[in-house]
Amino acid sequence: MTRRRILITGASAGLGRGMALQFAARGRHLALCARRLHELESLRTEIVTRYPEVTVVIRELDVTDTARVFSVFEELRAALGGLDRIIVNAGIGRGVSVGEGGLARNLELVRTNFTAALVQCEAAVAIFKRQNAGHLVTMASVAAIRGLPGGQTVYAATKAGLASLSEGIRTDLWQTPIRVTALYPGYIESEIGAGARRRPFLVDTQTGCRALVRAIESERARSIVPYWPWASVVWLMRHMPFSLLVRLL
Repeated sequence: MTRRRILITGASAGLGRGMALQFAARGRHLALCARRLHELESLRTEIVTRYPEVTVVIRELDVTDTARVFSVFEELRAALGGLDRIIVNAGIGRGVSVGEGGLARNLELVRTNFTAALVQCEAAVAIFKRQNAGHLVTMASVAAIRGLPGGQTVYAATKAGLASLSEGIRTDLWQTPIRVTALYPGYIESEIGAGARRRPFLVDTQTGCRALVRAIESERARSIVPYWPWASVVWLMRHMPFSLLVRLL
């Protein structure tokens, strides 16, 4: 099935922007939202200039504003005459070690990466149920596989929660035409990771987003991206003794 009308949250930069460009190259019509409207306007201009056959509608959206998530999703659905795929991508990165006085930042992580993602899933599934069709995509992370130390502790926990949420939604929708995919990206260059130390197996944004879009189009329930070498890394993370894991992280 070709999903021609695609909504992406957090589309103004990073992976959201990269995926929008990849989907536009495939001729898909786009509904893009993010907090930075100016960046969305610039992206829309770039897309319609390069791909004049593609329709791009944009809305300013802070995904932590629950009521506005529902209204914006409905506005974008109406603007495109329906939505075939919704990608829950908006998120933020690094937190603070628990117990180090960073509660405000860690709560912001939870609100944005998990609570707001739940709201987006609620809005998306409601639309898909009315249509009796659709594809929900969530952006988990390889960080969801095991608990991580330091500034990654709460981030990893939010992604583990989102992965579990996605699995539960997929279970609920198992016998419907609605599909659910959870993505587990490895290290891909993005705005979230800017300023962090150099990470192993890091790929550039374009390469990473090309792999993400291929995984999304496959509509598998779970996809590790890029598959190599991260499938092997994930296996090791799952099975490595805790004492060894601590020394390596």
